[in-house]
Amino acid sequence: MLRRLAGALAITMAATSLVIAIPSAANASSTTVTMESSRKQLIRTKIHWGRCKDTCRIRVRIKNISSKRLYDVNLRAKLRVNGRYMGLCRDHVGQIRPRGVRWASCTVRGSKLNRLWDRYLNGQIRWDTRVNTVVHYEWYG
Repeated sequence: MLRRLAGALAITMAATSLVIAIPSAANASSTTVTMESSRKQLIRTKIHWGRCKDTCRIRVRIKNISSKRLYDVNLRAKLRVNGRYMGLCRDHVGQIRPRGVRWASCTVRGSKLNRLWDRYLNGQIRWDTRVNTVVHYEWYG
């Protein structure tokens, strides 16, 4: 592999963030708190929520804050509702040019999510959603 790179050094990084969203029953918007990992990263992420009932759509804005082109960017998002693991979704983003922005989105759906939403509508439980996102990328230095 190093012969193909012709002297370039490939570095793989992963940026993680945790987003907590507490949607209200009457409103589809959510309050969002983001915590980034302590390592220096080449990207910044911001998570936006779509509809989250029996299926949850997660949209992530990925911004390259460096002057390097990022290759092979991938998103992985784990959804938790009330501390229970509901599912995982993935998306391949591709390349991001220097100072560029790309959007990634994926959908988590399942019968567990549907059952919890029904219990929430009946007033039996709260609906606190949390998403852990990991964005993997490579750059050549």
